[in-house]
Amino acid sequence: MFRPRQLSSPAVRHLQRLWFNYGVFWLGAILVGLVAVFYAKLIDWTFEIFQSIEHRAFWLPLIITPLGSALAIWLTQKYFRGSEGSGIPQVIATLEESKLGPTLLSFRIMFGKIAISLLGILCGFTIGREGPTVQVGASLMYGMRRTYRRSSIQIERQLALAGAAAGLSAAFNTPLAGVVFAIEELSRSFEQRASGTLITAIIFSGIVTLGIQGNYLYFGRIQATGAFSSTVILAVVVISIVTGLMGGLFSWLLLNISRWIPSPLLTLRHSRPVQFALVCGALIAVLGIVSGGTTYGSGYAEARGLLEAHHLLSPFYAFLKFAALVVSYISGIPGGIFSPSLSIGAGLGQLLSYLFSSIPMPFLIALCMGGYLAAVTQAPITAFVIVVEMIDGHQMVIPLMACALLSSRVSRLFSRPLYHTISHRFLQPTVPAPERA
Repeated sequence: MFRPRQLSSPAVRHLQRLWFNYGVFWLGAILVGLVAVFYAKLIDWTFEIFQSIEHRAFWLPLIITPLGSALAIWLTQKYFRGSEGSGIPQVIATLEESKLGPTLLSFRIMFGKIAISLLGILCGFTIGREGPTVQVGASLMYGMRRTYRRSSIQIERQLALAGAAAGLSAAFNTPLAGVVFAIEELSRSFEQRASGTLITAIIFSGIVTLGIQGNYLYFGRIQATGAFSSTVILAVVVISIVTGLMGGLFSWLLLNISRWIPSPLLTLRHSRPVQFALVCGALIAVLGIVSGGTTYGSGYAEARGLLEAHHLLSPFYAFLKFAALVVSYISGIPGGIFSPSLSIGAGLGQLLSYLFSSIPMPFLIALCMGGYLAAVTQAPITAFVIVVEMIDGHQMVIPLMACALLSSRVSRLFSRPLYHTISHRFLQPTVPAPERA
């Protein structure tokens, strides 16, 4: 006798398995791509508002930035604990300790990350959107674990990992960098079982980004030299040392705050973080005025202007931007360091162009961008792939790879890996001052 239920039941179960094995990841990746594009447009629109305010009167940031930073830290401390900083350490901590997921990768944290970072951009802070997009993507995908009847630690880890990688891929329009980032920086391992879902998630988020914004290069196409001369070899060595030292110093400053901040400010930071953020906001405003407004924001426009060789900056730009990024990060405001680090690298490239005048300046700038980012993150392969995919400089693959590897090694002589060391603060929340370790 014909019984439709008996025939349809295996098919329904098969469809359910397909949905849980692939459909959840694909839908989550599409949502991550949409959120990443929307977030990027909000960041650009918000920074345009700040620039219009700053252009009307250069002194207005002296009022807006301190008050806005105090409000941002108050909101973070009261409602969105766990959203401070880049967001990548939170993802790493969750991947190592699954119990932290509901605290560090929730929809509340996702909303707070977006809202408070927008407030930081509106105040002119030196922060980027790429690190926050990683945490936002991981939070969004992690929240989809609720679609499973019975979730598990492995499923939650795969969702968070795929969401973080898809977030970075969508933020930079660099799908290969998303895969490498997941392997090198987030998980430090590559499970064969998760490889297919991870890659497809990155592909789907990339398709969404391409569909909305088109096939674009983040920093455009640069003019690269074809000959690998002895001058280029010398430049690679010098750039690796300079960017390695600068990137290592940056990481050391963030990981050893108690060693260099004056005691009154250190006490203020621990006991009254809102007032400390007020001081940081005032410093950001002063640095912005001194630099002529170039240290505000992520630094994307300045880096692209240097790469296209039509907008030279002050010789002190790299150091002022460096100081602004340090102040922004220690304030505790949600925001990333990827774009500002690339901008600092671009400023160093302009400085070194006076030493290596025979090499095109965009070529030197691209090397410094990759070298400095690798020194800060101590993830040389990720930094190398990000810069190669963003600038379409395929002729400079070998020198860029050498800069990333060498600068990362130089940085490691002075500092531990930044993101993984900061992630210990979330793994060991009872330690009052992890930077003293």
